[in-house]
Amino acid sequence: MSALSDDWRDAIDEVDAALIDGYQSGFPVERRPFRVVAAELGIDEDDALDRVRRLRDDGVFRRFGPVLNPPVIGSSTLAAVSAPEERFDEVAEIINGYRQVNHNYRRAHDWNMWFVVTAGSRETRDRILDEIEERTGCEVLNLPMLTDYYIDLEFPIVNDDRFARESLGATDVSATRISEDATGDLSDLEARLLVEIQGGFPLTKTPYRDVADALDAAVDDVLVAVERLLADGCIKRIGCVVNHIVTGFRNNCMVVWNVPDDELDARGEAVGSLPYVTLCYHRPRRPEQGWEYNLFTMIHGRDADAVDEKIDELAADHLPFDHERLYSTAKLKQTGAQYEKLVGSDD
Repeated sequence: MSALSDDWRDAIDEVDAALIDGYQSGFPVERRPFRVVAAELGIDEDDALDRVRRLRDDGVFRRFGPVLNPPVIGSSTLAAVSAPEERFDEVAEIINGYRQVNHNYRRAHDWNMWFVVTAGSRETRDRILDEIEERTGCEVLNLPMLTDYYIDLEFPIVNDDRFARESLGATDVSATRISEDATGDLSDLEARLLVEIQGGFPLTKTPYRDVADALDAAVDDVLVAVERLLADGCIKRIGCVVNHIVTGFRNNCMVVWNVPDDELDARGEAVGSLPYVTLCYHRPRRPEQGWEYNLFTMIHGRDADAVDEKIDELAADHLPFDHERLYSTAKLKQTGAQYEKLVGSDD
């Protein structure tokens, strides 16, 4: 199947669809998780595992395993530069060369290159930003997350929705303050575990045992650690991570809003609960750099017009404030968070 095929659903059946939409989160934390999933789907364990492998190989799934939460584990920030067109590729190559840069997108704005730096410490994060500024000669706009209202790209995709979650009614939100100096309060096992699983779990019948063997740890200790990391928010979810571009959600727009500070939490929580808003968070203004916006929202869709319609709705009904629409025009880099070490280390 082509990575950008529009008829990808022709190759899946009802069981595949149930896997894709039903197991983006909540994957069992048990010794034989595929046995549990198979029983729930009415198939056998080998079939469940083979289906996940096939869907990954076909590109529907990006990976199988955890979605980490970098702002809770360590220090993460969204940054941007205004790269001169004649040097755009050169600047992108420098930025993408950092392992700690796990996302980089070109967006239609004067600040035209937006990237995420994820590190085990604020010190390392800021050192990388300083290096990028020095090596590229481009001023860096540093916008760490201050409040998480709603952040999760889990949504049903085996449908004809024009925009993400069109078929859903609402999402649960809460205002979670984020520290730039977070460390996750990790034990040695938990720190090593997160590094081991950051790229996904082994696609075997016994993924947790295989991870435990790699760490020279007991499988029961790994299962307990995973449960703790989920409960504390270091891991957002465990499941099959969908490739939204392959499944048709190719259009996205980051909309930034200038919301009065005394209305920020109320507006952020209200907007974050809207099903079509896939991300909603508070980042600082930087007036000294000409950046006056403090609330960020993302909308994903299959249909570009539908994305615009939902932004219009946001502006008319929920956020009647100055805003700008930063459309994604090119993906320059996208990986999961990449750590070498955690817990007070030079990652």
